[in-house]
Amino acid sequence: MSVDAAGRAGNAGSSRAYRNFVVWFLALIYTMNFLDRQIVSILGKQISHELHLTKTEFGFLGGTTFALLYTTCGIAVAYLADRANRAWIIAFACAVWSLFTALCGTAQTFAQILLFRMGVGFGEAGGSPPSYSLISDYFPAQDRGKGLAIYSLGVPLGSMIGAFAGGKIAVAYGWRSAFFAVAAPGIVLAVLMLLVVREPKRGGLDVVIDGAAHPPPPSLGVAVAGFFANRTLVLTAISSGLSAFVGYAGLVWNPQFLENVKQMSEADVATWYALVLGVTGVIGTYGAGWLVDRLGQKDRRWFAWVPAVAFALSIPFWIGVLWAPTWQLAILFIAGPALLNNMYLAPALTVAQNAVPPARRTITGAILLFVLNLVGLGVGPVYVGRIADAMEAEHGANALAYGYAALLPVIGLTILAHIAASYSISRDRRLAAILPG
Repeated sequence: MSVDAAGRAGNAGSSRAYRNFVVWFLALIYTMNFLDRQIVSILGKQISHELHLTKTEFGFLGGTTFALLYTTCGIAVAYLADRANRAWIIAFACAVWSLFTALCGTAQTFAQILLFRMGVGFGEAGGSPPSYSLISDYFPAQDRGKGLAIYSLGVPLGSMIGAFAGGKIAVAYGWRSAFFAVAAPGIVLAVLMLLVVREPKRGGLDVVIDGAAHPPPPSLGVAVAGFFANRTLVLTAISSGLSAFVGYAGLVWNPQFLENVKQMSEADVATWYALVLGVTGVIGTYGAGWLVDRLGQKDRRWFAWVPAVAFALSIPFWIGVLWAPTWQLAILFIAGPALLNNMYLAPALTVAQNAVPPARRTITGAILLFVLNLVGLGVGPVYVGRIADAMEAEHGANALAYGYAALLPVIGLTILAHIAASYSISRDRRLAAILPG
């Protein structure tokens, strides 16, 4: 077991300031990525009214169709990114998803906006997996959780900005203008990405196991088979998928739940929900990365225990959301899941990036996202929407509350999945060499 000395020297040649600049710049791009992905949930009431969508159709629009393109294309893009310049791929992807976000504002039918959302998913497939790999070559193993947590701040920040800016623009100018406005910054960031982010040496900061150098990138079939033969990765993917199931269901439906069930105005959603989403999400996402970098050095199982504990603590908050008599109280209870249900992502990404050799990182991240988004984004919103549609005839606007109540058993399964992952993490040979806790 050794370290790639030449690579360490090359990657260490990047100053701490530049390393931090890169990860924060990537986090900014991810913020726009997630903003473009999630803004449809903020605009859902206006879109559904104008295009005459059922809750099931909106669930497909907000989750399933996007997830199908995002997950399947992500694996192909990741295979390329393990062999090509990752910064260029991220820049191209950013330009593509921004263009299709703008096109969503031109849609006249459900079929058109569905097609454009699929285009957004295609573009965003090239964003996160190459970014995970790039960050892992700028941050050594003991700091990787922090680096990936900073990047993951794009989730709550994108959600917050989307809820605030998208909501305010939609109230003032309509939902189409909101799509145009949030798409424009992505084109600028795509150009800047080409100019300011350098491609580091792959694996330059990593321990070499069983050899004098890191192995080369495997074929796509070998990489996929290797992922599903690795118990740690499979259990991490399952637990992350269930976590995302709950998280995305809330992200897609919270605005309409607050408006229809708790009688919160669109303007108040744009202000107060956005604020809660951003502040709590940042604390939960960064806090999880900070915690696992420290606790994981003592016991690697904390990479799974942290999200397990967080989801257990979220249960009473979900119950409070359902029973809150006013939107003001409901928004306070939503702060709990918004913080706690974000605490799985940074630990899962850190495990996945450390559990494989450097040449497999991008494809491994893509497969993890495939499972996470197919289960979470692809099924979670539709699950809640289908239950709400089934209950609508009898319960009217309160039907969404029954969809939310049906998330509680899923949370129980999520906790069990994280506990199962902890046992595999503690026995993983590569993780033991890199994270000897």
